[in-house]
Amino acid sequence: MLPDGFTRFPWYRRWFGRRSERWAAKFLRRSGFWIIGQNIQDTLGEIDLLAIDGGCVVIVEVRSSESRSLDDLARTVNLEKQRRLTDATVRFVKRRKLWNVPVRFDVLAVRWPPESREPEVLHLRHAFQAVGRFQLHS
Repeated sequence: MLPDGFTRFPWYRRWFGRRSERWAAKFLRRSGFWIIGQNIQDTLGEIDLLAIDGGCVVIVEVRSSESRSLDDLARTVNLEKQRRLTDATVRFVKRRKLWNVPVRFDVLAVRWPPESREPEVLHLRHAFQAVGRFQLHS
């Protein structure tokens, strides 16, 4: 049994993920997005990045790796992850009373090649539609 404060993920994995999310936010700002939230947590899930693009709220899932291809990273946002993101988004929209605001889901795959200072990126806009019993519009 691990002492309190430890997590099932090693410290470097959390650091690597946070580094990628910070870079993703910077990338989106340069692309004209307005970042309004990072690591939005509730009891059942997390939204990596919350942004505004035009008049649309964008839920951004960030995936990162040193070795996997960008396409493989994007594919890791499977149906179960899409359902969890949809549920987290519905709870967020309900708490903030944003029922009349369009919402879309993007995936940002970030690959950090060891020999490079800048990562490679694949930004999939409208990566998927809401999944589950609560269907949002996009």
